Amino acid sequence: MTQAPAPNADTVRRLVRSLIADTEPADTGPEVRPVTEGGGHSTWWVGRRHVLRLTRDREAATRGRRELRVRDLVRPLVGVAVPKSVAHGDWAVGLACTLDTRLPGRSGDVRDVSAVGEADLAGLLTGLREVPVRQAEALGVPRAEPRSLEELRAAAERAAERLAAEDEFDPGNLAQLTAAAVGQLAAQTAAAVLVHHDLRGEHLVVSADGRVRGVLDWTGAVLGDPAEDIAGLATAVGAPAAVRAATLAGYGARPCLRGLWLSRCDTVIRLADRLAGRDEGPLAPLRTQLRHAWESILLERVTELPGDD
Repeated sequence: MTQAPAPNADTVRRLVRSLIADTEPADTGPEVRPVTEGGGHSTWWVGRRHVLRLTRDREAATRGRRELRVRDLVRPLVGVAVPKSVAHGDWAVGLACTLDTRLPGRSGDVRDVSAVGEADLAGLLTGLREVPVRQAEALGVPRAEPRSLEELRAAAERAAERLAAEDEFDPGNLAQLTAAAVGQLAAQTAAAVLVHHDLRGEHLVVSADGRVRGVLDWTGAVLGDPAEDIAGLATAVGAPAAVRAATLAGYGARPCLRGLWLSRCDTVIRLADRLAGRDEGPLAPLRTQLRHAWESILLERVTELPGDD
């Protein structure tokens, strides 16, 4: 899909002036600094209190406009801060933008989550499960079918062999996910819940004491398998912390173990893709995510999972 040219600092300053009254001298405008680019949007710091996010194609613009409504829906339920838009509109024809409040804290990629922070994550998962499905559907949130763990395991086995050749991973670790376990951990028929679907470390805002103070980037929210968010947390904060948070949120062994193995297979596949040149992202975060997902947990000793969660 064709993307709009990346905006420069002058473009961003003019845009901010058009969105809100400028408090800086007219000859300088607000201080702006790029944060990241990718995933269909560009992100800029605006002064000390705001963040400007610009979509780069029509599909991302649709998700960005929906995100504003999703954030308003989840804000009273999830127990952690969600960015609030102070102004929004289009920065180019058909391309949405939003000027958001900046949440205090640092990325979960650089700060560890404490035990109290795990309780914050439990509140997040609990709140997402409480979001009325009909309201989310009315906002245009799409449904996502649960992924096949059997197909994912097969892909991970192939990727693990490639990693073994690079001395990055022992493919024997995947033997823990037996055919019987795959059958036990198939997605259940319970109603879908609202899923953030991208709970990476960079989307968690963590305070100096390890509390999770906010969750960013709700553009990928879907109605689907809650194990996907447990999987995201496993890669972000480690498997034990993710499972403890999910258990506190009321999830039983089946979704916790399903989320664990989704994350383990995903991280093996992603690292193999990067080493094969199919991904240009930095290696270090992928190796960290692999290590987090493969941390052992006591729940893995469970071999029988009667009934549905």
